[in-house]
Amino acid sequence: MSARLVRRLAFGAALAGFVLPAARRRLSLPPAVTSVVAWQTPLSVAMVFPPSRARSAAVYAAQMWAYVTHYELPNDDPEALLRRVHVNYPIRIDRAIGLGEIPTLRLQRALGRPGHVYTHDKALSIVHWSWFFAPHAALGWILWRHPARVAESAARVAAVFDVGAAVYWLLPTAPPWWAADRGSLPRVRRIMTEAGERLWGRYWTRLYDSLSGNQLAAMPSLHFATSVMAAHVLSDVGRAPGAVGWAYAGALGFALVYLGEHYVADLIAGALLTEGVRRTAPAARPAARAVRRLVRVVEPSL
Repeated sequence: MSARLVRRLAFGAALAGFVLPAARRRLSLPPAVTSVVAWQTPLSVAMVFPPSRARSAAVYAAQMWAYVTHYELPNDDPEALLRRVHVNYPIRIDRAIGLGEIPTLRLQRALGRPGHVYTHDKALSIVHWSWFFAPHAALGWILWRHPARVAESAARVAAVFDVGAAVYWLLPTAPPWWAADRGSLPRVRRIMTEAGERLWGRYWTRLYDSLSGNQLAAMPSLHFATSVMAAHVLSDVGRAPGAVGWAYAGALGFALVYLGEHYVADLIAGALLTEGVRRTAPAARPAARAVRRLVRVVEPSL
């Protein structure tokens, strides 16, 4: 089979990888089919384009598309997801950490008041919202300033996303605000939504709905895990960018607990996930080199 034919087939596979997961509900695709189609997309994209910074960005975007698909897939059947959700075990862990009271409630009593949205509530909500860009912005900076390091850096960030998505499938877990809404905790304010209504007005509901693909995906906290990994890969290329990354990860971790979005246990699990990926990364290098050799056989030249 010629390299040109392989590239044409890869182009069709890449196109299918973007289109079919988006239309999975309309087409009634089984989750297994959706999963296979989505996960092959980054490799197909890599085979279509010649080596360049644009290809690096496109492969990473395809990987994130596959992650988002798998993050949302459990919620395609909300009733089945509700039957499997875990609510109590992170409450027990956080009560032990907080010596009888979960840290979220302690922080909300100390720094906030029901019915009031303070400046720090808005600021910490903005820190939380910025996560939708922050890990990707870190990789974009590395791609711009240190392109030789971007493949390994992106692979580590992507691995954290992917392993986290697998845990969400196996162990769907409710966040503090959700548990409180259903009576498993005393009232936990979801401060982010209160601040969002003040800051975004009539646009808030549409914005919130577009970002809430699966609300029962709290353990581990991928907000925190991916931010910690971003801090690591930034530290690998320079002290100053690393300091920025760690400052952001710390601020985000505090925000997630205070705002009622995550338990401390979720953050600890996220940090452990990141460290696990970092420690196992060297063992994955031979497989990564084999994939690169496969891609080079068929990739077009510039």
